[in-house]
Amino acid sequence: MNTTPHLIDSLVADAAPVRPLRPPLERTLTWMLIAGFILTLLGISHGFRPDIDTCLRDPLFLTGLAGSFATAALAGGAAFTVSLPDRSRAWILLPLPALALWMASIGYQCLTDWIRVGPGGVQLGEAATCFSLVLLTSIPLWVAMLVMLRHVAFLRDPAAAIAATLAVAAVAASALSLFHNVGASAMVLIWNFGATAILVLFGSVFWNRVSSWVNPR
Repeated sequence: MNTTPHLIDSLVADAAPVRPLRPPLERTLTWMLIAGFILTLLGISHGFRPDIDTCLRDPLFLTGLAGSFATAALAGGAAFTVSLPDRSRAWILLPLPALALWMASIGYQCLTDWIRVGPGGVQLGEAATCFSLVLLTSIPLWVAMLVMLRHVAFLRDPAAAIAATLAVAAVAASALSLFHNVGASAMVLIWNFGATAILVLFGSVFWNRVSSWVNPR
């Protein structure tokens, strides 16, 4: 019968080298570079919204855009950090200040410029364009996030899922602000809050199932 020291020696002898994970900050920067590359491709293929020059001179628009990008970066950092078993779950609170700024800017816009949809209402084609833009932005970012979080600790799955999907949703909402001319405050509210809520809900519910395809346990 093998003793404990002999068992430890046999396990060490057969152990394969393991490449350590990159630091959360480095992985966050890598993921944000991927997001920037995707947005650049969308800008080339789809084009910016017609009134982008006016929007870039609007402090409220810039505040909301800065809030969404900051939410994406901080939520991504929270996902990569909270996925490590030796880090506190409190890291999931990291994006809350940026998220509050982003949501407040949207809410203020709705209060000051409420419902300018026009006599034609919300057109189905416009909604389809918004939805396709969200998909084109979020799907590759989701795949990248899943690959980079494939070694997430099992007990940290829910926290990592919430933070990761919030990061993806924030980038998708930023893409809508840059590339889609949402002329009504109601539509701004629907597509920013709605896209964020749907993506976060989807990621939280299906995270374990989808991540098992990337890294079967």
